Amino acid sequence: MKKLILGTAALALSAGMAMADTVRMGTEGAYAPWNFVNDAGEIDGFERELGDELCKRAGLTCEWVKNDWDSIIPNLVSGNYDTIIAGMSITDERDEVIDFTQPYTPPDPSAYVALSADVDLAGGVVTAQANTIQAAFVAEQGWTLVEFATPEETVAAVRNGEADAVLADQSFLDTVVGDGLVMLERKEQIGGGVGMGLRESDGELRGKFDTAIQSMKDDGTLNTMIAKWEVSSQW
Repeated sequence: MKKLILGTAALALSAGMAMADTVRMGTEGAYAPWNFVNDAGEIDGFERELGDELCKRAGLTCEWVKNDWDSIIPNLVSGNYDTIIAGMSITDERDEVIDFTQPYTPPDPSAYVALSADVDLAGGVVTAQANTIQAAFVAEQGWTLVEFATPEETVAAVRNGEADAVLADQSFLDTVVGDGLVMLERKEQIGGGVGMGLRESDGELRGKFDTAIQSMKDDGTLNTMIAKWEVSSQW
């Protein structure tokens, strides 16, 4: 019986170690071309390709977890997954709660899409996805802000007249312009680039991803991937 108990304990320890070797990559799956769910029901996009390559270079086994944006940081902190790789801009406010790797893309310009090119942003209603740098920017301007949980809802709000314009990453808005929606000439440069978010206690894991990101910058692979998906300017 004693040997059986010891054997069970050893198996439990072994299973725990195996689980620890699998890194769970949390993403939104709703922000093309950064991350989205394809027709096969799988996570796809720039960050899926990037994340898989980073895990390969870091010698890690990774699996993907889809999570809504509004709870993506709390669920990282609570342990539902081990990283956030979801087009998340590095900000001082977020850095107080979680840690970030070095950025894997430079800051992406934020743009406006509306039904008319002469929309009055200051006098109208501007929508943005909740808990984003764009929502914070609109609020700081003192403009009327309407927030929604998903990017699709912000675009729908412009189409149905609930908002006059939507502010989001230009790379995302590039995928929705047309069919009556136009992009305004005005752009905003906000945020400090996009990086992977990790728990503050996971310094070793952050170091592995930092090294992998740097290696992709050094050999040009990252710029090639950025150009393929057209998510931002290159390094």
